Amino acid sequence: MECILNDSDSLALAKSLLDQVLPATDVSQWREKTPLLGALPDFDSMAMVALITMVEDSMGVIVSDSDIRAEDFETLGSVAAWIEQLKS
Repeated sequence: MECILNDSDSLALAKSLLDQVLPATDVSQWREKTPLLGALPDFDSMAMVALITMVEDSMGVIVSDSDIRAEDFETLGSVAAWIEQLKS
């Protein structure tokens, strides 16, 4: 899924939350196209659940099962776009 994200707040939030979910990984140099799902061994199903929970807590939203698609976790940019979509 190719994402062009204009909202730097969503990108910053995604990066910050992923930094907490993946403490052994340096996310400081990550960009929108940095691959996640399938590319990072530490970004497994448990990490995805932790990320979803942190998004819910930080944004005050409830993420339903229908809001979760694997392609939303392919890259940093797709996670940020998913967060932006949850805002609306």
